[in-house]
Amino acid sequence: MNRVAIRSEEDPLPLQSESAERFILTVLDRLEHDRWDLSVLFCRDTYIRTLNSRFRHKNEATDVLSFPLGETVEEAGEIRYLPGDIVISLETLAENARYFKVPPEEELRRLLIHGILHLAGMDHATNADIEPMLRLQESLMAELAEERIPLRLV
Repeated sequence: MNRVAIRSEEDPLPLQSESAERFILTVLDRLEHDRWDLSVLFCRDTYIRTLNSRFRHKNEATDVLSFPLGETVEEAGEIRYLPGDIVISLETLAENARYFKVPPEEELRRLLIHGILHLAGMDHATNADIEPMLRLQESLMAELAEERIPLRLV
């Protein structure tokens, strides 16, 4: 069984955490990952810019960052996997949704999948749709198109 911790860095969470958790658990199930303890943090551009500058040496906001940990721990006789953390800027998410002309909820699902795939060890050199990671991302998006994560962005 997988577990997900969702929190917001500074604002009240503008989404239903139960819906987001259910979506993430569905993605992990589709990827056949088990016993993952995953953390997701929602924030604003100022916070993600600080992280991006510190860890990637890019002094700019971005939509999603993944911080792989990749450790296992034993808990009550069970081995758990700690893949790492996903950080998503809600401001850049909204900006991307406008730019790509998609609903913010769709962009949220895409960023969650993207972060999970990075924590699973996948990467991409470009944003071209021929990249295997991005093809898998879009395949999961199509499979899970009916999943909903109600989102309130201002």
